Amino acid sequence: MSAKLPPPRLLPSGDSAITVEFSRNIDDMANQRVLALDRTIARQTIAGVTEAVPTYRSLLVHYDPLQIGFDALSAQLLALAQLPVPQVTTTRRWRIPVVYGGEHGIDLEDVARTLSTTPDDIVARHVAGDYRVAMIGFTPGWSYLSGLDKSLHLSRRQNPRLLTPAGTISIGGVQTGVQCLAGPSGWHLLGRTPVRTYQLHRDPTFLLEPGDAVSFAAIDKKTFTEQDRAAEHGEIVAELIAA
Repeated sequence: MSAKLPPPRLLPSGDSAITVEFSRNIDDMANQRVLALDRTIARQTIAGVTEAVPTYRSLLVHYDPLQIGFDALSAQLLALAQLPVPQVTTTRRWRIPVVYGGEHGIDLEDVARTLSTTPDDIVARHVAGDYRVAMIGFTPGWSYLSGLDKSLHLSRRQNPRLLTPAGTISIGGVQTGVQCLAGPSGWHLLGRTPVRTYQLHRDPTFLLEPGDAVSFAAIDKKTFTEQDRAAEHGEIVAELIAA
């Protein structure tokens, strides 16, 4: 990437946070800059900065206004944000098991009809994808993944569900995601995974991190039940392919 990067927008977020916005759209390049700035702040330990929260296209930087002012911090963030994005030499790669369709993926057949294909073809396309964790948010462990094949891009449901199961694997817009906890969703449910991306009393509490690579592997109901039981007791049933 060229060293001459366009400057981000710096937006005040209350009296103790700054939003560093790299794009107004979901964009992989912008997300790489977000994660690069997040890592840089963690390494540099800017006095007064208490937390940085990465999203798809912006980084929310919390700070103590008694230690550093808005203008001073803005100047530092602007300078750091325009550094060349370093190449990531090591990436954790996870393979996540998924049981697709039926009671575990109640929207699979509707998605296939909408896209004028078969459920098996939808599964094959989804499993073939090479995904990257762009952000964690909404609820603990909810992992938003970029890299969804364009043939699977689909507008979200017109009527969101008030409750969807824990472990749901779904698609919505240009994204796919891993939902850890039960909760509302307007995405299309393709399947479920026994993997807990968040488990309070497990070490690590959060399994996936922004920047991790993810692929999916189809499993049957019996395997799902066995792995779900193991995961309930803290076992990490996702396969770490590379670290």
